[in-house]
Amino acid sequence: MGHHIDAIVTAVQAGDTVTLDGLSVEHADAGYRLETPDATLDGLSEAALSDTLADYDDYATNWYFWTNVVGESSPQRRAYLRWVEGADERAVTDRYEALRDGGIHCEWGQLLVTVTADDHGERSYDLRHVDDADADADELDTYHEPLAARQLATYDEKGRYRPLKTGANLAGGWVFPELDARDLVEAVGTFYPASVPNWYREQEGTLDIEHWEDTIGRQTGMYSVIDTWNRGDGHEHVNWVAEACCDDSQCVKRREWQYDDETDLDIDGGTGAFPCREPCSLVIAASRKWTRLEGEETHTYEFELTPSEKQQVEDIIEAVADDRIDDIREADVYEGANRYRARFLRAKLFDEDGNLCGVSTDDE
Repeated sequence: MGHHIDAIVTAVQAGDTVTLDGLSVEHADAGYRLETPDATLDGLSEAALSDTLADYDDYATNWYFWTNVVGESSPQRRAYLRWVEGADERAVTDRYEALRDGGIHCEWGQLLVTVTADDHGERSYDLRHVDDADADADELDTYHEPLAARQLATYDEKGRYRPLKTGANLAGGWVFPELDARDLVEAVGTFYPASVPNWYREQEGTLDIEHWEDTIGRQTGMYSVIDTWNRGDGHEHVNWVAEACCDDSQCVKRREWQYDDETDLDIDGGTGAFPCREPCSLVIAASRKWTRLEGEETHTYEFELTPSEKQQVEDIIEAVADDRIDDIREADVYEGANRYRARFLRAKLFDEDGNLCGVSTDDE
């Protein structure tokens, strides 16, 4: 018999009740009792219990994996690993069939986790970028140490530093092909720090959310200027901040913070698997700049543009805001944000000092 069956027999001999995911095994006066969603057997001898457990091997290996391999030492790790394979939603037999037949897949930000199981119920985790879902492992750079994720998360595909680790610009081309349960969670946490603990606290109902008002109220030094922005409309400016920084296209977290405890923002928080509990450092830094810019007095500038030129200015702003500039081909002159179109517009409308339509920005 397998060690997983021996472990169950030993546990019930000691007076424990083995129970998990539909399996229940206990010792009663008339012998051992084994119950699954498909059958209930009473009065079993020790030998008969072992033989019967072999007939329900998926249930036995499932109990052994979660009890002896994963254990209870880290409830958040256990909860996350069970979420990865849908252990609380799928029946054991269905889940094991999927684990053996190509594995179970789930997304975590821009990460794709695939968990498989061998004939003994031992799990193996494949971690890669979602864009590389269909790539053969030998086509990707292979890593085995979870801390290698730190370097992979530092720069985007263009080699630029990523100040926001949950930004939607994680580069692909790599794979961790055979992580165990502990190393998977460590690697995920290295890519997205605190994502698993905050997700777990949210599941438990203990996630502490710090809203905009709370966060701004504790800013000091050069960042204390942001507090002067909280005036007038109350929170329209924070809607602009959330739309600029916290959209799914910009950050893979799901924004849970609002303006304050009683005032929700109008901007949707996104669909990320794990929550954002407070305005991040990038939001605070950008808001400091916007606070100063929004403090300027408005001026009226008059320009003469053709309808197509107005549309082109709008196209350029949209392309920059959506990070699509590199996707616009040089030959595609029908695209408003095309580089040659933009250069033609500059040649036509800018004077030698770089003023649009010859209108100076600074009004003397």
